Amino acid sequence: MANRPVLEHCLQKLRDAGILDVCVVLNPDQRDIADYLAKLCPLDVQVIPQQQPLGIADALRRVRSFVGDDPFVVLLGDNLVLEPLDILMAALPGHAGAMLLAPVDHPSDYGLAVLKEGRVVRVVEKPAHPVSNLAIVGVYVFTPEIFAAVEEISPSARGEYEITDAIQWLIDHGHAVSSVVTEQPFFDVGTVDRWLEANQYLLRAHLGSTVVVGKNTRLDNVVLRGPVVIGEDCLLKDSVIGPFVSIQDGSAVVSCSVANSICLARSTVQNIRSPIVSSVFGRDSRFELDPALEAELRCIVSDKSYVAPH
Repeated sequence: MANRPVLEHCLQKLRDAGILDVCVVLNPDQRDIADYLAKLCPLDVQVIPQQQPLGIADALRRVRSFVGDDPFVVLLGDNLVLEPLDILMAALPGHAGAMLLAPVDHPSDYGLAVLKEGRVVRVVEKPAHPVSNLAIVGVYVFTPEIFAAVEEISPSARGEYEITDAIQWLIDHGHAVSSVVTEQPFFDVGTVDRWLEANQYLLRAHLGSTVVVGKNTRLDNVVLRGPVVIGEDCLLKDSVIGPFVSIQDGSAVVSCSVANSICLARSTVQNIRSPIVSSVFGRDSRFELDPALEAELRCIVSDKSYVAPH
């Protein structure tokens, strides 16, 4: 988002809250993320493996020795949250946990919380019939009491150890859980539409209507309509770019019109007559189509893919 990985935004959030000891739970196959973390920043980041995707509560099991006896923050790596973390941290004293909530228009898409006199009394994971409109945003602060809960719960119907079940276990066993209800935007970027929405928000917030161009990037007969951010070593030629476009390092856009889209590193998009909107082009991908097409085009191209005309 805005030419920075979601994970980097999360780590910056932790830095802003004064948190310098960080662990990231990853599947061992995600070597590219582990390598990225090793190069990224001065934080003390420890990578802890989770062999199977068995849920957030299972991930908490993995960090028991890292946490020790201290309170700790849990921040989901696919969420962009604007609320300062220290506000949630301040809600923890006297409680076993604190969670960030936000009112939403489509509550069935989220885990939900029910409050009574400011305390969380019930949590439910994506119910078919919503119990409230307060979505669980994916930011938590816990004391080590949460580890007893994750050892007691059973897998859900989808085979995962749910963080909502662990929190409900705390509540059912007499542990108080507090909350902070934020009115600020938040973005769960687990879908392409929300990813693009978050990218658009960050570009508008940080750039307004301006354009940022990285080093050694060549612009040849290009119209740029901000906000747009372009990385280093890119080629943009005979194209209209923007608004709300992020183009990462080493990418090329030639003979295209692109708006509200993300071009990841070393992607190539060229010779497309149709206006490209709300699209994502993966790393090392190449996208070309017959220039005779006229309709507006939306596409999602995965990493290392090649889409070409017949």
